[in-house]
Amino acid sequence: MVESYQDLVAWQKAMDLVVGVYRVTTSMPEVDKFGLTNQLRRAAVSVPSLLAEGHARGSTKEFVRYIAIAMGSLAEIETQLLICVKLEFANDSSLRNLLGQCDEQNRILRGLSKSLSHKLQRIRSPLAPRPSPL
Repeated sequence: MVESYQDLVAWQKAMDLVVGVYRVTTSMPEVDKFGLTNQLRRAAVSVPSLLAEGHARGSTKEFVRYIAIAMGSLAEIETQLLICVKLEFANDSSLRNLLGQCDEQNRILRGLSKSLSHKLQRIRSPLAPRPSPL
């Protein structure tokens, strides 16, 4: 049973992604310190932060909404990492590893959102008529 947002695999993996982003961006060109590097770090930090905030709201509907926003931040991270690849701002294998983490995070968030959405549907209509087999 999930008692805290820290128990969520999605949050734990998002925290790992933040660490990875910070490690990779430390080697990025100094000239970009306040550009792509800063934006990438902010987007990375927003994913676990949104999961924590959404979970703390205490409402499944609100949590699903925050997961969707976190998925938007994740798409932002992926885009920014692809820009880093094109600009050769960091080690290609490190960037590819982070892109793999983003892909995994995306699957986890989609699964969590889908599971919670099904839970919401069951709560809203527990006695809803079942479709006829014919």
